[in-house]
Amino acid sequence: MAYFINNKFMNKQKIVNIMLRFAMGFIFLWAFFDKVFGLGFATTADKAWIRGGSPTTGFLANAVQGPFKNLFHGLAGMPVIDWLFMLGLLFVGLTLIFKKYVKWGCATGVIMLALMYLALLWPANNPIIDDHLVYILVLMLIAFKSEE
Repeated sequence: MAYFINNKFMNKQKIVNIMLRFAMGFIFLWAFFDKVFGLGFATTADKAWIRGGSPTTGFLANAVQGPFKNLFHGLAGMPVIDWLFMLGLLFVGLTLIFKKYVKWGCATGVIMLALMYLALLWPANNPIIDDHLVYILVLMLIAFKSEE
């Protein structure tokens, strides 16, 4: 009986892969909803997108550092950048949660996270690795697993 349960229904690796996919999907969806409605975590209510706030201005105008600082500062507050960013968050989150177009969602997420990593060069707590790179690796794993 234990053999049947472990091999047919309780594949631990599959469960962890599903949990990773949902966790990453939730991270992207949460960022989307927090920026749209200003839920008070990363975005206050007065800076919500539905109240006229720019979802990218705070980060691009204030947090950016490193060799690409001027490039990213120039993108701050541009409506097309806000829309691309928000659509990207929503697309990645939905693809991972609903397991549709997962490879496209992961590719989009990798691009977004790579740009955020470049905007923050060099990471504050480690000379090379930060959470953006770890999330990129997780998205790559999810994408490869979605092919199976």
